[in-house]
Amino acid sequence: MAAQIRKLIVSVEETRREMGRDVTPPTRRALAMAVIENPYAGRYSESLDELIAIGEELGGLLGERCVQALGIAPDAAESYGKAAVVGEAGELEHAAAILHPKLGAPLRKAVQKGAALVPSAKKAGGPGTPIDVPLGHKDAAFVRSHFDAIEARVADAPRAGEILVAVAVTDSGRPLPRIGGLQKHEIKGEDGLR
Repeated sequence: MAAQIRKLIVSVEETRREMGRDVTPPTRRALAMAVIENPYAGRYSESLDELIAIGEELGGLLGERCVQALGIAPDAAESYGKAAVVGEAGELEHAAAILHPKLGAPLRKAVQKGAALVPSAKKAGGPGTPIDVPLGHKDAAFVRSHFDAIEARVADAPRAGEILVAVAVTDSGRPLPRIGGLQKHEIKGEDGLR
């Protein structure tokens, strides 16, 4: 089943100055969100295969939209994350079905590689419910400069029978990182950790 998308929203946040200092180059984070119909709204189903397939579709679509919005080559993407808010006629497991079994592979293709786990968050809520999309380096989870989050929120979503699905991609870490740890130039990208 293809996703029944009511809305598609894409934005880019660019930070140029922090604490009176220039951020050079600016840090940029793209957020792509889809508001979709929940095919299981209002009913229990042992199988959530339709949502798993929709997750696979959205991983590629939203990941590609983020990369396009940043105007970068896929391999220039540095971090990523995913999140979902399920409306009140759904259940938390519906958000899990979209995010976990198959969304990751097409998202990794959109950002070229992605050895690290894709950080995720999920919750239930009504229209305007915010969720923080956690971010981590796509190839090495231990890169502290890329531990971050971006808020996703749509004023009129999710409605009761909908799910808001969000993917974020960055071309950098936080502005002016300085807490130490593994640096991005030290990444080996073999185990998803270092």
